Amino acid sequence: METGTHAHTDDPRNASVRVYVNGQIVPRDQAVVSVLDSGFLLGDGVWEGMRLHNGRIAFLDRHLDRLYEGALAIDLDIGLDREGLAAALYDTVTANAMQSGVHIRLVVSRGMKTTPFQSPRANIGAATVVIIPEWKEAAPEVTEKGIRLFTVHVHRGPPDTQDPKLNSLSKLNCITACIQAEKAGADEALMLDPHGFVATCNSTNFFIVRNGEVWTSTGDYCMPGVTRANVINLCRANGIPCYQTNFSLTEVYGADEAFVTGTFAGLIPVREVDGRTLPARHPLMDDLRGRYLQLLEDECGSETAFA
Repeated sequence: METGTHAHTDDPRNASVRVYVNGQIVPRDQAVVSVLDSGFLLGDGVWEGMRLHNGRIAFLDRHLDRLYEGALAIDLDIGLDREGLAAALYDTVTANAMQSGVHIRLVVSRGMKTTPFQSPRANIGAATVVIIPEWKEAAPEVTEKGIRLFTVHVHRGPPDTQDPKLNSLSKLNCITACIQAEKAGADEALMLDPHGFVATCNSTNFFIVRNGEVWTSTGDYCMPGVTRANVINLCRANGIPCYQTNFSLTEVYGADEAFVTGTFAGLIPVREVDGRTLPARHPLMDDLRGRYLQLLEDECGSETAFA
């Protein structure tokens, strides 16, 4: 069972959810890919996590920007243009009669190989495109009580190793960090950059508040999170000082507030880092969370996108 930022209550409707696989929308237990698929063999591909709210996929353009930029970076032809991929996403949620409280995982791999081998020259045919929608909402006890973080020895690497901005299927760096944090009894890993400054968490972006100022990492060694960017923009639009800067664990331990951001759960408070208890009140984060929820309503509207 998931804990931390991805904790949720099981929804029995997910047992019969329908999944998109290469143009076909099929029952979940029939949604399969080959053992010779590049994603299975090598983690060769890109992905996005999205939220469906009021019948609309929130911030879809920004998610597609990131997806297509990542695909271009690894020379992967998705095989669908933006309009075609957006249509596939909406076809899938429509087939499931979904409107709100839905998390969507979009996965694109390089597709089939003739043999298990790294080079794309061993690939044949088109990319594999999978869309998995689930009824899934963040557990209220987590969004209110907060999470515990543990700083791991696994660092975020420089872009000439594996660019942290690339939302690739190859997530072993973050998975290793996640395992170490969980073994230490925490909910998620706090990861440092190659210089020892705070970079990000293994599956969310990290913020602290000090003296009325919001700090997050420079962004050089973290995913360009869609929710992260929304929070930064909300700060700027509302006169809240916000800095993308280097800071150390010493400044984290002494912070007035700390929180993480992600597409699935929005803004979640952090209550502990490396055994240090952080303040229980999060007035600035609470204010930003309210503004973010209003932004979500403004983005998705009150009317459904389809019948």
